[in-house]
Amino acid sequence: MLNLRQLFLSHNAQTTDFPLSLEIVRAEGLYLYDKDNKSYLDLISGIGVSSIGHRHPKVVEAIKKQADEYLHLMVYGEYIQSPQTLLATKLAALLPTNLSSVYLVNSGSEAIEGAMKLAKRFTGKTHIIACKDSYHGSTQGALSIMGNESYKQAYRPLLPDIEFIDFGNLKDLEKITPNTAAIFLETIQGEAGIRLASKEFWQALRKICNETGTLLVLDEIQCGIGRSGKFSAFEHYDIVPDILILAKALGGGMPIGAFISSPKIMNSLKENPILGHITTFGGHPLNCAAALATLEVMETENLISSVIEKGKRFQELLVHPEIISFRGQGLMLAIQLKDFDFNKKVIDRCIENGVIVDWFLHCNDSMRIAPPLTISEIEIVKACKIIIDAIDSISKEN
Repeated sequence: MLNLRQLFLSHNAQTTDFPLSLEIVRAEGLYLYDKDNKSYLDLISGIGVSSIGHRHPKVVEAIKKQADEYLHLMVYGEYIQSPQTLLATKLAALLPTNLSSVYLVNSGSEAIEGAMKLAKRFTGKTHIIACKDSYHGSTQGALSIMGNESYKQAYRPLLPDIEFIDFGNLKDLEKITPNTAAIFLETIQGEAGIRLASKEFWQALRKICNETGTLLVLDEIQCGIGRSGKFSAFEHYDIVPDILILAKALGGGMPIGAFISSPKIMNSLKENPILGHITTFGGHPLNCAAALATLEVMETENLISSVIEKGKRFQELLVHPEIISFRGQGLMLAIQLKDFDFNKKVIDRCIENGVIVDWFLHCNDSMRIAPPLTISEIEIVKACKIIIDAIDSISKEN
């Protein structure tokens, strides 16, 4: 009889020829455990998802409670369901007043798709601007605004009338005109290897969007929900978007996304045609209950208040001659090494020694560090020692 690893390789669609292939049987807090009960400190939070740790008791409790009441009832937007309504109300309370209308979906990619449709429908325009080296998901619309041709060329033709600018480049903002429906940006670029733009850039962008009637759409799928050190990363720049996109950490480990705007903008999906965006499982009661519990945990445990200091602690400890640069905001961090080959060897050594790190889709010479916000000083020191030891050992072997 085939074992689980063999069944995985035979029947689960593979996305690379070199999956990590860790056979995880249990997860709790910051740790994953394999079938031999070896523990792994998760420094990537399942790629930005498990920001309050794996299987937080309050999230598990909320899921169990909701499962005892009801699961799927109807396609999104028809029935008044407590988990959906309370979650949307909570998000509206945490965001600026113009971001009070919440459309709940299944994932970040679907939220991007919905936001693209909303921008076109509200403005009546089709021209969209996005950024080079951006990542917004892998569905056709999201792929169309991804800023890396090597990941797109096999799937063309994609959506037309899309133009790209350099993230953070003030001069490129001249490409925004009255004919532009929207500009889509990550507030902090994730798969580009954690890239930040200046406050001057963001202020100028907000001004030109106001002047041209262009919707400013911010993708905070990775950088939102406290990871930057504020609930919303745009708070660092004293701006507010017209549409905000959330996912990943929102569900506390359950699949959920949202695109959020003003009632005026969102109401354009109600007519010409009606049902302008439809989702069967979006706003699933279990996922909404988990998301609401996640937001409440972040508040009651005051997790966001220590994020910036924890990020600084990583920077203090991650010092080595092989580290070319350290980039980041809060607990969304990257350390740049000399090339992908060296970086991958270090990553593999870290995993072998019980710390899970990763590389970036558009920046494979850099190591991703994005632990749960619950990480402690002891665990930061432990993780950094393992990373430095791995860099040191691979450097000597080379």
